[in-house]
Amino acid sequence: MNRQFEQIFSNLKPPEPSLGLFDRIILAIKREQESRHTKRLLFGFLLLLVISFAGMPFSWMIFKNQIESSGIPYFIAAAAGNFTAFFSLWKDFALAILESLPVAGIIVLTLNIALVVWTLRLFLYKKWLLFGYLLN
Repeated sequence: MNRQFEQIFSNLKPPEPSLGLFDRIILAIKREQESRHTKRLLFGFLLLLVISFAGMPFSWMIFKNQIESSGIPYFIAAAAGNFTAFFSLWKDFALAILESLPVAGIIVLTLNIALVVWTLRLFLYKKWLLFGYLLN
């Protein structure tokens, strides 16, 4: 009896997958990789957006406080109050304003604005990819 089963099953070959199965598996793997990449991109974008917008008031306060403590408003008020003195001493006024510029506040505010612009540019560049992920 055992020999009969061996003879019957020896003629059977293992089932072969259909012709398009391998392609469908590879396509499903690629879709999953694209989905993961898009998810990472979306979370990275949202993180950058939150950080850049959350940092905006702080960088503006730093810049504002440094401008107020630098004396630039005094120089501008003096120049506006006495035009004749300003025109005769305009080089000295300009140098005084340049020397008292708050470099650290300007750098922090500029970096924050650049981060906001770069994040928005990233969103506009990849928006269809992100919208496709959100819709699916």
